Amino acid sequence: MPLTVPRSWNTGPGLRIRFMRLAIIGLVLLVAGGVTVATGVLPWQEVAVLIDRVAPILGFVVAMTVVTELVSEAGAFQWIARHLRGWGRGRSVLLWLLVALFATLSTIFLSLDTTAVLLTPVVVTVARQAGLPVLPFALTTVWLANTASLLLPISNLTNLLAQHNLGGISPAQFAQLMWAPSLAAVLVPLACVAVVFRRDLRKTYARDSTRPVHSPSASPAADGVLLLVSAIVLLLLLPALVSGVAIWIPAAAAAAILAVAFAVRRPKVLTVTLIPWSLLLFTCGLFLVVEATQYLGASVVLGEVAGQGDGFFELLRLAMTGALGSNVVNNLPAYLLAEPLAGTSQRMAALLVGVNAGPLITPWASLATLLWHDRLVRMNVLIKWKGYAVLGLIVAPLTILAAIAALTVVGPGGLFG
Repeated sequence: MPLTVPRSWNTGPGLRIRFMRLAIIGLVLLVAGGVTVATGVLPWQEVAVLIDRVAPILGFVVAMTVVTELVSEAGAFQWIARHLRGWGRGRSVLLWLLVALFATLSTIFLSLDTTAVLLTPVVVTVARQAGLPVLPFALTTVWLANTASLLLPISNLTNLLAQHNLGGISPAQFAQLMWAPSLAAVLVPLACVAVVFRRDLRKTYARDSTRPVHSPSASPAADGVLLLVSAIVLLLLLPALVSGVAIWIPAAAAAAILAVAFAVRRPKVLTVTLIPWSLLLFTCGLFLVVEATQYLGASVVLGEVAGQGDGFFELLRLAMTGALGSNVVNNLPAYLLAEPLAGTSQRMAALLVGVNAGPLITPWASLATLLWHDRLVRMNVLIKWKGYAVLGLIVAPLTILAAIAALTVVGPGGLFG
């Protein structure tokens, strides 16, 4: 799950403090995991297997982080923001549907964290300039950042881990497994927003305002050459990521091309802060600790809750277990602990539904939600967690129920699978 924070937006202390805390937590986890290895609780052989599994994934995370960071610096997302209002033709519902489409595509092809970080300020600014309520647009962004992350391996780190567990299936095969629950997981939150905010979505807005859309803090003027290079790189990268080639290869190539372009045009942008050190430290520590707990039998205990079987109720039970674990701790450890319980492709799909589409209730259920909230705070948008949780308690179960029903009907072994 690539983590990107556009530097033109990263001026407040709140986000830096959060990343520092993330790094500290990661360091603690890494030390704790190291103790389990040093004391023999976790054998070195298991660590070697873990490294072989996650190294390509973390390489992809780093490369995509650099790509999305530099694409943002080139002004690609700001360009889209400048055109969104015009494309909405003065109708709130059409503007909202465009935001939903953008959020869905961004999540599928660039990951949920990219959507949370890059799209949130764009959406808030466009809604404000149109004179429309921000809340339906903001909720659509964060809900789809989570629920739309089911279709491709690159959409979510949990998917990349699942792809490996499924024998390294191709992105096309992964999409074939997940397209039905993914579609359901997108449509249900949109339907809920349409019902809850139906009055706001009936409003109209003026299309002729000349006020510029900009990020919360000043950013350099757009460079036409960098914008063109970024657009070409993205157009070539997206099909390459689903071509079946190891995904870290096209991602690394794209990062290298953009780095060369920026070295020529804006070399000051190329610093070590492009790499998400805090996230890498946290992820490595978390992987090591969870591997140790799995080796000690934590997954066996969890299996008593998650159940077995590929029937509708058994899959729903597993998905709800993943969703509960995500909202209690976080979706990544929830997935890692429950992964051994997903012995078939259908159960793996159900687990992904739970840990991807379920984290809609607590703020810590996914890193994307925390990043989304940071952006809103920086833009003086008030979101009360109590109200967020109440809506999530309605939307998350409905989304999971619909997604598991879709999986049961058209998935492997389903009525039309």
